[in-house]
Amino acid sequence: MDIIHLLPDSVANQIAAGEVIQRPASCLKELVENSLDAGATRIQVIVRDAGRTLLQVIDNGIGMSEMDARLAFERHATSKIREAQDLFTLRTMGFRGEALPSICAVSQVEMMTRRAEDETGTLIEIHGSDVVRQEPCSCPVGTNIKVSNLFFNVPVRRKFLKTDQTELRNLLTEFYHIVLVYPKVNFTFVHNDEILLELPAGTEKQRIEAVFGNPKRNAFTSAFVDVHTETELVSIRGFVIKPENATRKAEQYFFVNGRYMRHPYFQKAVMTAYSGMLTADYQPSFFIYFDISPESIDVNIHPTKTEIKFADEQAIFQILMAAVREALGKFTLAPTIDFDTRGAIDIPMPATDRVSRPQVAVDPTYNPFHTRGTIYPDKAPKSWESLYEAPQSSRNIDIPVSRNIDIPEFRDAEMPLWQYNGKYILLPGEEGLTMIHQHRAHVTVLYHRFLDQMAHAQGASQQLLFPEVISLSPDEMVLVGQIAEELRTIGFELEQLSPDSYSIQGVPSQIAAQSPVPVLQQILSCVRERGADTRAEWREQIALSLAQSAAIPVGKSLNEKEMRELVSSLMQIPTHRITPDGKTVLSLLSNEEIEKKF
Repeated sequence: MDIIHLLPDSVANQIAAGEVIQRPASCLKELVENSLDAGATRIQVIVRDAGRTLLQVIDNGIGMSEMDARLAFERHATSKIREAQDLFTLRTMGFRGEALPSICAVSQVEMMTRRAEDETGTLIEIHGSDVVRQEPCSCPVGTNIKVSNLFFNVPVRRKFLKTDQTELRNLLTEFYHIVLVYPKVNFTFVHNDEILLELPAGTEKQRIEAVFGNPKRNAFTSAFVDVHTETELVSIRGFVIKPENATRKAEQYFFVNGRYMRHPYFQKAVMTAYSGMLTADYQPSFFIYFDISPESIDVNIHPTKTEIKFADEQAIFQILMAAVREALGKFTLAPTIDFDTRGAIDIPMPATDRVSRPQVAVDPTYNPFHTRGTIYPDKAPKSWESLYEAPQSSRNIDIPVSRNIDIPEFRDAEMPLWQYNGKYILLPGEEGLTMIHQHRAHVTVLYHRFLDQMAHAQGASQQLLFPEVISLSPDEMVLVGQIAEELRTIGFELEQLSPDSYSIQGVPSQIAAQSPVPVLQQILSCVRERGADTRAEWREQIALSLAQSAAIPVGKSLNEKEMRELVSSLMQIPTHRITPDGKTVLSLLSNEEIEKKF
């Protein structure tokens, strides 16, 4: 009995759709890229329920004929290439001929399209790969395509979609990848009848400012410097941020030949160029555009086309690193000091003010191996190797963070403890000297306290006498809506004033003495930076960010009672040796290590 058989086209399309269309953001990417390949200069994206119910793209591109409109939904039908050799000269965004049939396989699609030379357009409707109707229609030049009820026939895939806020953030992220590389195209993004982004045509820097800037803050792009270099291999241009303006959450984008890409190797080149210029845990923002011969890259690696292979990666790595270094060096605020005075301008000065050349006395008979009046002409002194050994204090020191450290005050309440340098709490014990980082210890204690408050909705709120207003970008507004319940349970009281701002009416009592706007911005940055998607992850990141804001600052003096209470609270936490973000809280300087220093 034969067991191998051909799958029906509808089943094959659903399988293929799993690779190309993973979520609404994938659908948006494919549709907008088709509009760009059609030469559109104005593109409108309309979304409802984060793309679950509706995702519509309207453009003013060249449109399609009746035959092309029907053929566009067939697998491997494309206008971008004709033969395999064309893959090496690609300049279009799409070329596989898989996007539209994959979308149709898992949704209900309606498309209206018309060319400038046609009097009427074409309406075609497809549900799950089945053509429902095709007929003439009246419509403007261009293409209007609606994707409704995504994954209506694949309930398992629809079930695994994230919340609307998470999917909307993914839609905006994918939208940014496209609009940042096509600044001369007018884009509009509408969600649930509310305009989130309206981007007029302009320059690359104007587009970056429109996406990430905020009119109520300083210009986002004012902190950037230009990068530009031309070589036979590649042309590189773009913008990198000044080191002093780096942040923990950076916007990092690479584009090649008008296409967004992820490339960890080139990211390493940029980070190498910043070597020695950044504070720990800070990242530089950059927007870098590559222009290279299509024959030197391969975009046909993954259906998403964001993983791109370069023929000369190592050479481009060096070119990129040098270009970024040159840009940072050219605009550095600290001028270099030239200690070589040759060729310098000789400024006349009075003879009495001239500096005389210093005279250094040298004893030519000095011998470092002369000991007690004896000179060793033929041999070095005994034990000469000790002259070249590393100091004992710098060799073989391994502070065992993971060891079970017996905290002395729990055995003897009268055991002394001290504060050192406004940063550490010192506790003597039988094994040695325990050192506790007071700020990190307090972060750990507060983190678990905030988590417990959110779990039981017991956060205490302090009303502000004068509410403060925080202005946010579109994706930050989405994020606030996403974590609003967690913010409320911890003590924040927010009221939306406009599509891009909130009024802060109340804050957690632990941070009542601080300005709430930076605290809330830090929370949003923390959640975005770590890519939190679940309610538990949101709570963890909110608790961590709040704990870092409210913890005892470095340099604050503590009395003995405060130190004992802090250490007592810390030791009740099972994971007290490290902070929630993995930093060492306490360490033991053993008796042996102390003895070695003497």
